[in-house]
Amino acid sequence: MRYLERFKVSLVNPSSSEIELRDLLSNFSFYLSGRVNVLCMFAEEIIENLDTGFSASPVQGGRIERAESLMWLWVLGAYEVVRTMVQAEKCFSPSAMEHFRTLKKSLAAVRMPASKMEKQGKRIPVNSNRSPAGWDVENRDLLVNDPDDPEVSARRLFNDFDETFLSLRKADILARHEDSYL
Repeated sequence: MRYLERFKVSLVNPSSSEIELRDLLSNFSFYLSGRVNVLCMFAEEIIENLDTGFSASPVQGGRIERAESLMWLWVLGAYEVVRTMVQAEKCFSPSAMEHFRTLKKSLAAVRMPASKMEKQGKRIPVNSNRSPAGWDVENRDLLVNDPDDPEVSARRLFNDFDETFLSLRKADILARHEDSYL
């Protein structure tokens, strides 16, 4: 995840301005910034498991199963992080909010079937006699979502998450999380 790469830069005795440039999101919330980093680390582990599991001959089902389990947690966490940011609307620029709302919509489509076992926005159950995710062996990917709806690529969700957070600029963060409650 390219977003996470910002934090892997080795800085000896960094100044506060260097830290701020590396982690713009901490200007909104130090805690939430840390949760985004955790999500990025989960995504990297999921991708590693998918790459290794699907590249093996025969396919290593245990690695794919681990990736799918972490993906479930990633979706729940990513949705909650983005939901929190959308809820704190006055803390972000209109362009940043547009990116967050688009990401939230993508995550919501996957979250509802995974967390509530319901179709998104409806009190209709998702078939529970299914695997948690489809396998796209050729692309070493998981297909997540309600199996009756268009499939969503886990890798695409990671990319959308990464691009959204990489698009943040200092000018996009207008206030701290706590200020959204005033």
